[in-house]
Amino acid sequence: MNSRMSPDFVPSWLPASGHALRLVGVHFDAIRIGDLLGEQVAYELMAFTDFRAGPIVRASTRGRNSYFLLPPRTAAAYAWPVGAEVMGRDARHTAFVGVPALYGDTWPLDWRSLPCAEAPFVEPELLQEMVVRVVAGAT
Repeated sequence: MNSRMSPDFVPSWLPASGHALRLVGVHFDAIRIGDLLGEQVAYELMAFTDFRAGPIVRASTRGRNSYFLLPPRTAAAYAWPVGAEVMGRDARHTAFVGVPALYGDTWPLDWRSLPCAEAPFVEPELLQEMVVRVVAGAT
């Protein structure tokens, strides 16, 4: 349930209810990070940005992936460590990301961090630095 969230703006790619698949590379690129690594990166990024990290979607099934939504056509410009999968038009295959609505029942997806006017997307360079730092700390 996402009823506790109230963003200061609503991007056009957000569904009105439930959740919807969005083609990656059109409205955003995405970095997919699985399980605890994704949770740790999200936590670190949110703490660093005073909880204005930009859109991070969390899936509760199949690998418990976290999806960090970046500006379109930006993900491939960075070297991502093992554990972070680039999803975008410049990636090797077409991909879709499930995007939850802001309110109501959106299971199995929910927002770890909402898009906001100050951070309509996750900042790619900052995310890449956080992923490298968290991966280095995990080894």
